Amino acid sequence: MKFETIEYKKYDEIIYSYEHSSGLKCVVIPKKGYYKKYATFSTQYGSVDNEFIIPGERTKTRVPDGIAHFLEHKLFEQKDGNVMDKFAALGSRSNAFTSFNQTVYLFSCTDLFKENFDLLLNFVQNPYITEESVEKEKAIIGQEINMYRDDPGWRVTFNLLEAFYEKHPVKLDIAGSIESISKITKDTLYSCYETFYHPSNMVVTVVGDVDHKQVFEQVEKNIRTNKKLSEIERIFPQESDSLNREYVEQNMSVPTPLFFTGFKDNNFSELKGVEILKYDLAVNLLLAMIMGKSSGLYTKLYDKGLINSTFDMEFSIEKSYAYSAMGGESKNPEAVRDSIVKEIRKLQDNGLDPQVFDRLLKASKGRFLRKLNSVESISRTFVNLFFKGVTMFDYLNVYDTISFDYITDVFDKHFDVDRMALSVVKG
Repeated sequence: MKFETIEYKKYDEIIYSYEHSSGLKCVVIPKKGYYKKYATFSTQYGSVDNEFIIPGERTKTRVPDGIAHFLEHKLFEQKDGNVMDKFAALGSRSNAFTSFNQTVYLFSCTDLFKENFDLLLNFVQNPYITEESVEKEKAIIGQEINMYRDDPGWRVTFNLLEAFYEKHPVKLDIAGSIESISKITKDTLYSCYETFYHPSNMVVTVVGDVDHKQVFEQVEKNIRTNKKLSEIERIFPQESDSLNREYVEQNMSVPTPLFFTGFKDNNFSELKGVEILKYDLAVNLLLAMIMGKSSGLYTKLYDKGLINSTFDMEFSIEKSYAYSAMGGESKNPEAVRDSIVKEIRKLQDNGLDPQVFDRLLKASKGRFLRKLNSVESISRTFVNLFFKGVTMFDYLNVYDTISFDYITDVFDKHFDVDRMALSVVKG
């Protein structure tokens, strides 16, 4: 059995990777002496994948919104019982989640790794879906949709995405809508399963004190096909470079208004591989420079009572969209937005501070290195980046090579106030 070994001697890290004949990728990141073992079986299939061309076909397929999340729910129900109960009987913790771009099944354990790993590999490959169970699931997921629809934090987030995007499905709830899930059938679920759950569209990762050769042997034994499929053609609507809306407001029962503001980024399509990591790091550093907890603007707004400890920031970049978002509770969200705009214009006039950049870069690298002490953090970060064609360890080189000139260039590209939107939920 052939596998690849990549060593990062400076950081005492190593990756073993192996490709099954079906195209399935398998990655082991050994952590000698660690008590916990963490494994995932992931597919590059999320809520935005609602229009595509199935390999071997020519016509487009359009499926109901929320089907990736629906399928995640259904895989845990097997003919002989619920999979979570089986993991619990083996002394492990199991879970799954669907995001915009992927679905991940996972478990963590301290003992009986082989038995738990076999269970993970087998249940993800063995859907058991009946018309009766689909109808039952619609009621369950419908309750979940209603719950999130009434969640102010959830709504302020998706309202910002609606402000950014007119057509892109990233603006839609991951679980879909009551109307969209009503159209889901057993046949549609199986069709999406056969398309997106083919091993060639998936990756297995294991992090912990395990023997990589034994892991690869288990994968070789359990994967049920040797046939590779060509890449799935995913279809996304053409979006304007401009905002869909500058401002979205919704009235809900909240003691203090919630807000999210941020920038629609149109530079994602020109970035590939490690360049994605470089751009991602640059925007996050710039967010910290503008509005991070050590910035003058954060202190000023905090002291005025315009923001509090709920304030947070994020940047998301994928193959078909990218955006930044920052927000939390505020008695005057518009004043916070205006202060951020003023700070950005001041930095555009006066330039960024290279000393602040150096300080924040070192702090960010320190936080990243601390992630390497957690099997969960390694696994989640690795899976998220894998489908972008990079590994989390590529960040190590990016930290060592990113320049102040590059940061300045990204600042001019991303922080365009004409592409800044504001979402507010107030009582």
